[in-house]
Amino acid sequence: MEIVFATNNKHKLDEIREILGENFQVRSLNDIGCHDEIPEDYDTLELNAMQKAQYIFDRYGMSCFADDTGLEVEALGGAPGVHSARYAEGTDHDSEANMDKLLRELGENNNRKARFRTVIALIIKEEGESMHDQDKEEDTVLFFEGIVEGHIAHEKSGSEGFGYDPVFVPDGYKESFAELGMDIKNTISHRARAVAKLAEYLKRMPVGESNA
Repeated sequence: MEIVFATNNKHKLDEIREILGENFQVRSLNDIGCHDEIPEDYDTLELNAMQKAQYIFDRYGMSCFADDTGLEVEALGGAPGVHSARYAEGTDHDSEANMDKLLRELGENNNRKARFRTVIALIIKEEGESMHDQDKEEDTVLFFEGIVEGHIAHEKSGSEGFGYDPVFVPDGYKESFAELGMDIKNTISHRARAVAKLAEYLKRMPVGESNA
């Protein structure tokens, strides 16, 4: 099945392609010639993921999915949450600055409980559907959620992964995501759990529909 993942983040693409396997041809935004700055205007993961998926579907008429992920830290009232990628002021996807701010905000707080949460929004192009079908009702958007519980370490450790991986230790492990490596992370992570639900749904679709 060919499907667009609304991202150009190489780490995310590699992770998703590894999880979905050879039965899925996952295309990036670059692969379909989309170089737009896709808006993320909402204050929830669900709405941001839906906005990105809808943007691609409306313009390219291709089955697509988009994700939004947030790190939710209990002692910070759920922050950085939907603002995880831009947590440090004046930055955009600056992992080092984001982690530094997070560690400063937590300080010596003993409550380090946190969770990663990923929401995937999926829109499937139906067989025979035109991308400019004006008579079609609103597109059906399906959501898949994955959560992994853990805690924030007092310092960064590990060199694999991306984002907050060097400071997030999943429950049941002593090492951070960045120390555990991609093989383990791809079996237990928030994104892995959301993608597993997505893949299960896609594999159950009728053949004709899944090839749309």
